[in-house]
Amino acid sequence: MAQRNHEITEKQYLLNSKGQILEEGWARHPYWTYRRRLIQASRLKIKEWDYYCITNHKEQYAVCATISDLGYLALLSLSFIDYKSQKFSQVDKVKLLPLGKMGLSTSSTDDNQVSFASEDLRLCFVKNGEKRILLLGAPNMILPDNRRGLDARFELSQPSSMESMNIATSWKENRTCFYLNEKVNCMPVTGHIRLGEESFNIDADNTTFAVLDWGRGRWTYQNTWYWSSASGFVNGHKFGFNLGYGFTDRTPATENVIFYDDKIHKLDDITFNIPQDIMSPWTVTSSDGRFEMTFKPLVNRAAVTNALIIKSDQKQVFGTFTGKAILDDGTVIEIKDFLGFAEKVFNRY
Repeated sequence: MAQRNHEITEKQYLLNSKGQILEEGWARHPYWTYRRRLIQASRLKIKEWDYYCITNHKEQYAVCATISDLGYLALLSLSFIDYKSQKFSQVDKVKLLPLGKMGLSTSSTDDNQVSFASEDLRLCFVKNGEKRILLLGAPNMILPDNRRGLDARFELSQPSSMESMNIATSWKENRTCFYLNEKVNCMPVTGHIRLGEESFNIDADNTTFAVLDWGRGRWTYQNTWYWSSASGFVNGHKFGFNLGYGFTDRTPATENVIFYDDKIHKLDDITFNIPQDIMSPWTVTSSDGRFEMTFKPLVNRAAVTNALIIKSDQKQVFGTFTGKAILDDGTVIEIKDFLGFAEKVFNRY
């Protein structure tokens, strides 16, 4: 493994008085303390978000929910991804000038609640001890099979001993621009979901898992990033991965990891080999040879916004992974048709 993957092992403040990261690197737990008042930027430029993706491997669907505060606007979203029909449905809302008032927590570990409600969209994320509760509703969402309405209550389990991927890095061109991020994969999910007029229980049968993408920071004006994530159960073990690059200076550390039974196995560099036709098979390779996958796209949750100085081109592709991942002790994990997603996103704002 490259020596640049500097691991943080103790609690510390994230930023100094100049708004620069005190110690960049990655960690197995959220050790950095985030303080908004030390960010060297106006409230218009501070970006905060909580994103959840719940994947049901048995029924082959995913539910994605976002509450984000980008300073000049808030983006709220709820999506239903149907792997079988290869279609998706989505409801979005925008609020102007939230300026940090959406209520997103400064800590991913403290108990907290953040919510949004309108006529068409309801989102509530609760952190309570070792549980995360998601209350989601979109009564007028037209689902891929033309049923109307989605309502769900998901309970996610996150024991304190569970490791997560944490990273704090900055940009070469401006060290006061930074990215603090935690990815919590492989959280078991129970609860229920209503699709149209039908309700379904989600039992603790190791078929439904969640990932949390918890992010805070100040970005540079223009960026392209690559991200992939999956969580599930393989041969009696919890298994998943987080892969990401292209965002910030990754000299101190990468965010590429394998999750296996609540423990992290660190990877080096990852490359997504994306064909010109994004719905053709991709390959995902690692510089250390420990992650080699073929990704078969099924659903492209694409969104493009172009308003002169603001542009966003998002391609979050849901599909299946087939290949191998190698743990730190050399154990080879082979997977086939494993549900997950990979994305390429360009943002200018």
